[in-house]
Amino acid sequence: MNDKKIEDELKKIWDETPVSHSDTEKEASWEAFQSKAFPAEKKKFKIWRYAAAASILIFLSVGIGTYFNSDPLQDEIFASSNVIENTTIKIKTVFLPDSSKVDLSPHAKIRYANNFESNRKIEVEGEAYFKVKKDKKHPFQVFCNKTTTRVLGTSFTVTQQDKNGVIVQLFEGSVEMSVANQDKKWILKSGEKFTYGNKVAEVAEFNRFMDFEDEKLSIVGTYIESNYGYKVILPEEYSNEKITIRINKKEDLKTIIQLISEMYNLNYEINEKLKQITFH
Repeated sequence: MNDKKIEDELKKIWDETPVSHSDTEKEASWEAFQSKAFPAEKKKFKIWRYAAAASILIFLSVGIGTYFNSDPLQDEIFASSNVIENTTIKIKTVFLPDSSKVDLSPHAKIRYANNFESNRKIEVEGEAYFKVKKDKKHPFQVFCNKTTTRVLGTSFTVTQQDKNGVIVQLFEGSVEMSVANQDKKWILKSGEKFTYGNKVAEVAEFNRFMDFEDEKLSIVGTYIESNYGYKVILPEEYSNEKITIRINKKEDLKTIIQLISEMYNLNYEINEKLKQITFH
């Protein structure tokens, strides 16, 4: 195949590659490539130069959008990414490849790369609660709007506020917060929340517990149904029993159920299909 035919074939592949840019921009990019790969004063090329040029086009045919408009963060985290979205009206529990747990609120979405176990970076839209598996060699990072939450092992919520705001509430452990284009770091302790909006960051305390003081046991059952999506059925004689208890607002459901079971010497059954907990 002569030089002209090779050049024509490469031009054809270039033109057929899908890209979001205009024809004018695409043509300008081709001319820049053509001037380097096929200079007018050189008529002869070694075969390795054809192979190199072909390799460039093969790469572009797979991901030409990156060539024109590269975002380093997206390249690193989201190439060959997994997207999980909660389209229901109940909390959706997801276990990540490293065994970390995520509770997705309704309409929330997360995105992470296929190599997540060694690249523990994840993007959040909406609200998500994380219970992170400890791994000192691979810090866990959550990106939401312009903020980054870095952790080793802890539990926290990340809530997106419109297009620019974020609220991070820390329930256990510690996290380091940072904001794009800012050098300052914020270290959160358990019971503190980080709020970012209108280019302003603040740290304040929040109540991470739900307190029931001399309340009916049935009220705790209602709380479980509202926050965990499981209906609680109690023996009739226990519905009006009083209870005083402090619950971490992000406590595992099974821990709460076991505690109630031990306090009142009750057995229980969990029906996952019906989302129902029956004490007897």
